[in-house]
Amino acid sequence: MDILHRARGWVMPSLIVLTIFFGGLGLALNSAFLWVSGSFGVLVLVGIYDLLQRNHSILRNYPVLGHLRFLLESAGPEMHQYFVESNTSGRPFDRDQRSLIYRRSKGLDAVKPFGTELDVYGYGYGFASHSALPKPLFENASEKLRISVGGPECSAPYSASIMNISAMSFGALSARAILALNKAAKKGRFAHDTGEGGLSQYHAEGGGDLIWQVGTGYFGCRANDGTFDPVLFTETSSSPQVKMIEIKLSQGAKPGHGGILPAAKITKEIASARKVPMGEDCFSPPGHSAFSTPTGLLDFVVSLREKSGGKPVGFKLCVGQPRDFFAICKAMVETGITPDFITVDGAEGGTGAAPQEFSDNLGYPLREGLLLVHNGLVGVGLRDRIRIAASGKVFSSYGMARALALGADWCNVARGFMFSVGCIQSQLCHTNLCPVGVATQSKRLQRALVVDEKSERAYQFHKNTVEGLAETAAACGIESPSDFKPHHLYERISPHDIRRFDQIYDFFEPGQLLENRVPESLRLFWDEARAESFAP
Repeated sequence: MDILHRARGWVMPSLIVLTIFFGGLGLALNSAFLWVSGSFGVLVLVGIYDLLQRNHSILRNYPVLGHLRFLLESAGPEMHQYFVESNTSGRPFDRDQRSLIYRRSKGLDAVKPFGTELDVYGYGYGFASHSALPKPLFENASEKLRISVGGPECSAPYSASIMNISAMSFGALSARAILALNKAAKKGRFAHDTGEGGLSQYHAEGGGDLIWQVGTGYFGCRANDGTFDPVLFTETSSSPQVKMIEIKLSQGAKPGHGGILPAAKITKEIASARKVPMGEDCFSPPGHSAFSTPTGLLDFVVSLREKSGGKPVGFKLCVGQPRDFFAICKAMVETGITPDFITVDGAEGGTGAAPQEFSDNLGYPLREGLLLVHNGLVGVGLRDRIRIAASGKVFSSYGMARALALGADWCNVARGFMFSVGCIQSQLCHTNLCPVGVATQSKRLQRALVVDEKSERAYQFHKNTVEGLAETAAACGIESPSDFKPHHLYERISPHDIRRFDQIYDFFEPGQLLENRVPESLRLFWDEARAESFAP
């Protein structure tokens, strides 16, 4: 994509000049040059069509040249893989994964010929067990599969979809991408997490339900010195669009890492959403200043719940030290205070930019983190009061079924929704040169993203993925995806051995941690955990 970006500016002018030049030669010297002129003229017409069409983001930004990408993709998986690997440095989704998201976002049948291309004898291959007595299909799944979020202290509970848009900030994503996603959320009646970048005018314009994320920088409710401003929080959280509040402790892609938005990149729109001044660097520290202990976190939950008018308040974390989460569990037991939900982010989660070591080697993967949180709440007898959301490279019906079986109540999806609005995973997010207008603040590049077209695709992706989840549940003989349990999922643990999830993982019994029945593998972390401190 870097080659296409550098060439973009001169392709159309060059084609026009060549058309005129050879046309002149044809009229003045030899009519054979008119054929050459006509060939370039055809390319000019193709370029004009590319600029005006609304379906392909790449072609809108890279007329004529953009066709090279589609030609390489059509050459087959080998050429496609070469193209992807030669233009990116990370680990992109494979062809099947992206094809699934693409087809679902366009409302096409997610079918393929010739069967699976997965190595069913490879370590880690997973599958759901179908039943000899499948259930009738759950109709209108995308509308009806909802989860009530709000504990005993919550006076304004929210009925959340089983699949929602995960946290992605305005500033990381473009204005058009935010607007397209939020319009899709409104049409499909699912929620859109704002990310820690604040609630922007494009969130408000879309009209969809919002989960307002409050991060360490307190963007949108930030005092001049960077601390939490309760007055600003009360004002913003009173919006009827804001359905839930999420305190971000950490995220999977860069847990424990702060950030800086240089002054040069802060536009008036970003400054307005984040409540930060123009002309100054904007810092997002690694940790919170509003609290520093487990009990302090819970007091902050209570404060935000009261100031928001009783809306559900929870927190998001990527599990690091198991001791830290057990400390929060002990604080819940001692104080009687519980959040309304907990979002578990896996280390495999993505972001626009993060140190590679953080992305690759910090934090628990989703599966292990989700299980720890679920077991911890079950072990202290509080699981029935707190909902759990799972995020971290979840994009398919099977991925959602796996998360639900391990204890999640709903799933948050980021990458899948980004693909649905046009992301091609060029991995230029941090350069402001996103070729399809998804992760850039450049007005010129944003032109590629047609809001109405992409919002419909995001809506279709949600609808078809949730319906695929319902189909999977029916095939497994259960009434609803919420009924997925560990015994419905299997995984190959060696070339000659397949185990059920409840044979692979330990699942706690209600109250067993309070009864001091702690598995030996977790004994050290439980004993070190203290309600009054995150330190051992």
